[in-house]
Amino acid sequence: MENVFRSLPSVDKVLSDERLKRLEEKYPRQLIVDLARRQMELARQSITASKTSPTFEELVEYIIAQVRLLETPSLRPVINASGVILHTNLGRAPLSRETIAAMETISRGYCNLEFDLETGARGSRNTHIEMLLRQLTGAEAALVVNSNAAAVLLALTTLAKRKEVIVSRGEAVEIGGGFRIPDVMRQSGAKLVEVGTTNCTYASDYESAITERTAALMRVHSSNFRVVGYTHSITIEELVTVAGKLGLPVLDDQGSGCFLDTTRFGLAPEPMVQQSIAAGCGLVLFSGDKLLGGPQAGIVVGKKELVDRLKRHPLVRAVRIDKVRLAGLAATLLHYLKGEALDKIPVWRMIAAPLAEIERRAQAWASVTGGRAKVVDGETEVGGGSLPGSTLKTKLVAIKGKGASSAQALYRQLSQQETPIIGRISGDTLLLDPRAVLPEEYQIVVEALRILR
Repeated sequence: MENVFRSLPSVDKVLSDERLKRLEEKYPRQLIVDLARRQMELARQSITASKTSPTFEELVEYIIAQVRLLETPSLRPVINASGVILHTNLGRAPLSRETIAAMETISRGYCNLEFDLETGARGSRNTHIEMLLRQLTGAEAALVVNSNAAAVLLALTTLAKRKEVIVSRGEAVEIGGGFRIPDVMRQSGAKLVEVGTTNCTYASDYESAITERTAALMRVHSSNFRVVGYTHSITIEELVTVAGKLGLPVLDDQGSGCFLDTTRFGLAPEPMVQQSIAAGCGLVLFSGDKLLGGPQAGIVVGKKELVDRLKRHPLVRAVRIDKVRLAGLAATLLHYLKGEALDKIPVWRMIAAPLAEIERRAQAWASVTGGRAKVVDGETEVGGGSLPGSTLKTKLVAIKGKGASSAQALYRQLSQQETPIIGRISGDTLLLDPRAVLPEEYQIVVEALRILR
């Protein structure tokens, strides 16, 4: 083995290669040196494990490849033909042109983020968004932080630390990525008190669990699953009535942030923010990048006394929203205020797209595959922790593997394009759903399908 180690070139010899010298003209020498040393260490580990040593050429090529990898952005745009509109792993809601423009404008230079232009004194970043949220929801006050998870943690820490919060057993959920309501409760210092059963919870269950240690009653929207069959839950109005008898607030963790009636599109009803405020909830908490269709944010609306307590808590600084997303969220909310959300916000355009229009797109895509694809009926999920079990009718482009080309191979061909196209596999067939594909992406899909092997 000692002879194998001796076969390794020195770092200086590797760095003397002309190709690496050319890289030093573009990148700091220290970067190339660090990569060379790292590769030499990996080579020693390889020799120890398998007694094989990379060649000089392999060492140089590795260093060049690592430099190329560093200069290529890892975060890339993709085309979503998966059949899930709010695909969490693909970044959830695409933004409107106006939202993108607002974010670009505010990111170019300085802004009055926390500066009062009239007095010259320090201001609050929340002032740029609070009036819009109050107008849209009917709430007394509003606060925006960087995610709904942060909003929930902030609310529980502020209002219920070392106290109890009552939640229906069927709502003590995990929403994905290991984010569990019981864990968040524990982290906030609040004690979770579960009432009822997984499938049935009644007003009397809440009433009998209230003690002098109770800080709030909480509803958590079961955004990523449905319980079917024999079930019972109380309405948000009933929950507010129960809490109101003892002067307790209701915290409504809606998650999806829906402002429009989803039944208009043949979907199941999704809780709406305005309805919870009208019902008398103390706080309603929701995301900015789900059905709202904006950038990631956590939004809290509700009673002024409660929102003001959240604003004063030290944790609020740790979870505050940045200027770019704040500008984008304001632009998105303005679409709702102007009554143009269905026309301007991509998520709602996708949901509202007529089936005939989607079929035309699917037929156009299938026509360039040389007869390999056909158009079939399918369903689109809204996704993003919204409307579990409720889908939209759609048309899919179905492509079977040809010869050695399995569905997996077809999937890889499309996902490895310059702009990756993400479909889904069903059995031996690759399926592409046009509903969530943006108009400016149509031709990219056509060209990729035209050369599909």
